Amino acid sequence: MDLYEYQGKQLFARFGIPVSKGQLAETPEEARAAAEAIGGSVVVKAQVLTGGRGKAGGIKLATTPDEAEQHARAILGLDIRGHVVRRLWIESASDIAKEYYLSLTFDRGAKQPLFMFTTQGGVEIEEVAETNPDALVYLHVDPLEGFHPWQARRLVYGAGVTDPSEQKQIASIIGKLYETFVSCDAMLCEINPLIVTPDGEVRALDSKFTVDDNALYRHPDIAEMRDNEAADPLEALAREKNVTYVKLDGEVGVLGNGAGLSMSTVDVVTFAGGRPANFCDLGGGGDAQGVVDALSVITRDPQVRSIFFNIFGGITRCDEVARGILQALEQIEITAPIVVRLDGTNSEEGRRILVDAAPPGLHVEPTMLDAARRAVELAA
Repeated sequence: MDLYEYQGKQLFARFGIPVSKGQLAETPEEARAAAEAIGGSVVVKAQVLTGGRGKAGGIKLATTPDEAEQHARAILGLDIRGHVVRRLWIESASDIAKEYYLSLTFDRGAKQPLFMFTTQGGVEIEEVAETNPDALVYLHVDPLEGFHPWQARRLVYGAGVTDPSEQKQIASIIGKLYETFVSCDAMLCEINPLIVTPDGEVRALDSKFTVDDNALYRHPDIAEMRDNEAADPLEALAREKNVTYVKLDGEVGVLGNGAGLSMSTVDVVTFAGGRPANFCDLGGGGDAQGVVDALSVITRDPQVRSIFFNIFGGITRCDEVARGILQALEQIEITAPIVVRLDGTNSEEGRRILVDAAPPGLHVEPTMLDAARRAVELAA
């Protein structure tokens, strides 16, 4: 789950990472009141779950409350890369002497948290990695050993920070960022830029924060931060129905049981020359109602021209899936053709149920590749 900038900063502040003073506003009047309360110059920041806010006109400096209100009126409702601005973060303006970059993410290959730090902040980290890779310092943290202060010093010295006051402050922030990352079950905590003010204060000026969805049951306060209005409507519907669903850009709707098989199904559709419209996992123990729920989500996508059911029966019984498909066809209108591959527990019974019922537009194929080819052909 991605968090807005202001939400990430609230979590940063909770763990002692210094951030600028700010207030949330949802109307121009609230923006004016926030600017008055903060005092001095403020920055009016659009809160959207995407980058490029500044170039799109979503970040403006205001020297007076009147100006903050005017900027808020212009930014609210702005479309930034498909995200409509509904909230603003009114933050005290900062004088900037230096800009650094600091992040902690989860390296899936190494199966360890990975720190990245560079003195070249304020720009996209991909640009730094491409143009000056030696400026980036990387450091893995063994989760079994935990974080140690020497690791912060290695990052700071490795990036070439020479000011003793900055070294001390950044090292402290690095340690607190690791605590934030672990305590919140985060997948990414990024500060870009991590600024140094003319007075020598180091502070997080921005926040990019992603939390592991699977760990939200441990963090009800963070789970409440989810903005359902900003989510993809199909993914929000899937969440309501407890269906694992990710929207993609193709035409072949994909439904499998188990994450591994579902990912393989996405791959085999591509191998067969098609484009998957989604990743949808029925789960290891799917029942008839689960099939109905999954189909009700997939068929809401207007891009879907065919649906590929790929079921391997282990815990899941293929006859139960077959009944679920027929039940779904009775309950919801499905115009797209459906291709079904059943294998494993009670697969012969499942195929017999579908063949005997013979609903229009349903095709039963013997193998995964045959089914993928048929689904791609029907989506053409």
